[in-house]
Amino acid sequence: MRAELAAVVPCYNAGGRVEPVVQGLLAQLNHVVVVDDGSTDGGTAPLQALGASVIRFTENKGKGFAMLAGFRAALAAEGVDGVVIVDADGQHDASELSNLWETFKREDADLVIGTRTFDGKEVPLRSRVGNKFTAAMTRALIGVALPDTQSGFRIHSRRFLEEVLGSIRGGRYETEMEIVVIAAKGGYKIAAAPIRTIYEEGNPSSHFNKFRDSWRVIRKLVGAGLKRKKR
Repeated sequence: MRAELAAVVPCYNAGGRVEPVVQGLLAQLNHVVVVDDGSTDGGTAPLQALGASVIRFTENKGKGFAMLAGFRAALAAEGVDGVVIVDADGQHDASELSNLWETFKREDADLVIGTRTFDGKEVPLRSRVGNKFTAAMTRALIGVALPDTQSGFRIHSRRFLEEVLGSIRGGRYETEMEIVVIAAKGGYKIAAAPIRTIYEEGNPSSHFNKFRDSWRVIRKLVGAGLKRKKR
């Protein structure tokens, strides 16, 4: 895993949260790419000295653009067979990488999605309902049954990312759903691996807008569903 898996960490004003995330990844992987999406807080300044590669945007473009830039950089590293996306704010536990990697190899998967459980009392009702809603829409519109469509903790195969990079221009949070759509339409192997649910109410480093960004995700799904029906 150390040499074959690279990590991409999209980051926008995550402050001091991003440094321990990168340290946890570097303890397990040779290649960690941080994409600073126009941050103004200086949080990514120490990361290159730790051993991470840092790409900096001069202005905020959106998580999707940061992901794609990170994918390109990760695939340029010799020997990399898979790329994992990890949130910069500590919402993903780097110690669970080995579990995702084991699933990736065992299933010969192209996309492994870290699957959370939403039955804990610490998770608000709106989050539980929202995840069930998007999971139902994903099943109905693109024919894929996924227990957690919104998890950003994912491993992608090299061959799958090569198609993603040739198909997606970029975007914000809807890019993650667009990647799922490409996997489903292209017949790529999708697998799920259980991960801990780490939820922080009112996370100050989260930039997901529950109205604007949710609408973008839904619009992407509906568009994919309409194209599928036309075929």
